[in-house]
Amino acid sequence: MVIVAFIRLIAALIGFVFGFFLGASLLQVTQVTPVSNQVLVVLLLAAACAILGWLGAPYVTVKPAGFIVARIRAAQAGDLLGGALGGGFGLILALFLALPLSFLPGELGRYAPIIGAVILGLVGAAAGTIKRNDLASFVQEVRGRGRERASEARLLLDTSVIIDGRIADVVRSGFVRGTLIVPRFVLAELQYFADSSDSSRRERGRRGLEMLAKMQKEATVKVELSEDDPAGAGADGKLVTLARTLGVPIATNDYGLNRVAELQGITVLNMNDLAKAVRPVVLPGEEITVRVIQEGKEQGQGVGYLEDGTMVVIENGARHLSGELTVSVMRVLQTVGGRMIFAQPKGELAEPRRPRAIDR
Repeated sequence: MVIVAFIRLIAALIGFVFGFFLGASLLQVTQVTPVSNQVLVVLLLAAACAILGWLGAPYVTVKPAGFIVARIRAAQAGDLLGGALGGGFGLILALFLALPLSFLPGELGRYAPIIGAVILGLVGAAAGTIKRNDLASFVQEVRGRGRERASEARLLLDTSVIIDGRIADVVRSGFVRGTLIVPRFVLAELQYFADSSDSSRRERGRRGLEMLAKMQKEATVKVELSEDDPAGAGADGKLVTLARTLGVPIATNDYGLNRVAELQGITVLNMNDLAKAVRPVVLPGEEITVRVIQEGKEQGQGVGYLEDGTMVVIENGARHLSGELTVSVMRVLQTVGGRMIFAQPKGELAEPRRPRAIDR
């Protein structure tokens, strides 16, 4: 190979120069005469060293390098990483021990730090290779804690989700942790609602302020008031800009803000989606208890609602108006506006509906 030939040539030149100076040094302590013999000795010694360099170069360069490369290729990445980390830790420890070891008496103090660095580096590399599995487990645990802290980091609250109030119940249940960020412009909007002359707006604003005060008392979260006032069209535009700047998700119930934020790649937590996800599944044949609050469209029907707002239409339930009634589910209908449950009082059979007369 060209590389091997080049290395041999360099080694032969180095050997020749070394032999030349070695022969010149030997002539100073020997009695070789005449001058022609001295020149011959120097040339023979230089030629011998050049030949040794040519022949021995592969065994001190190419062969060891090939062996090391082969071992590295055969080793697993975990072994190499563990050995490197262990060796680095051993060298750091040797650095701290270098000064005390240098105070040892005589020549021992000169070479002890170097010997200590070599020994600790090798021991650390061996220990890192042997314990690489434990090291990998430790690294994964640290990453898991980092992800946990990141997932509990921060959440930006919108006016609608604060007024809604369900976020306070979610916080109290422990499903939301970390820091809840409330921008000053959101707080100003709540204050504006609370001071409004319109009774509906005033009630909503006061409810939002009460929800904030309730969440501030929770130990699982920290409510932080942000002074940032970014550019944007209205409170929604500012929220989107702030969420993109801080890299945090938005909690909202506003459909328009939800869509705009998602189009810009911002994570949105919608309380309505959460309510749908945790809504209990009701199947035909099950029994539920519901309060009948009004009459239905058809004669004899009663209407009630579950806690999640699902409408329950009860056949022959009008006579139980304003009372709680245990009913048996007949069928569940999914509509555009939500679910509707048709039921009948427990133990009763629904009367078949008579067909309406057709005018001719």
